[in-house]
Amino acid sequence: MQAQISDAEGPGFEPSLTLLKVLADPTRLRLVWALAKEEMPVSRLAQLAGAQVAAVSQHLARLREAGVVASRRDGTRIFYRLASDQVTRLLEEVVLTATRLETAAPEQLRADATRPAATAPQRAAAAARPRLAQG
Repeated sequence: MQAQISDAEGPGFEPSLTLLKVLADPTRLRLVWALAKEEMPVSRLAQLAGAQVAAVSQHLARLREAGVVASRRDGTRIFYRLASDQVTRLLEEVVLTATRLETAAPEQLRADATRPAATAPQRAAAAARPRLAQG
């Protein structure tokens, strides 16, 4: 089912807003980016973020509440990973879109705005293409 952009009162709008707010924090986005590569303990994530373990733990708690990350305990260490492949796809789409917006000429962006939106199967096929080339 394809969401309608104009339906700001629809059931998916508030959760979408919450997700975007959670990911809007630079430290949280860096943590999610790191976790897209592999599962990591809090101590390693703190090292990568250049922050204290306690601060990173608070960020991870927010991400866990939003359903972005999941955790598991191994003895005294807690390991984090992305909660689903959908989060990875969201990150990929954000990077592709941001890169495109940064490099596209204004007239190209206007031309793209007049094209019909891609259907879900078209988006899935486009998303699969880079993975096929890598594998």
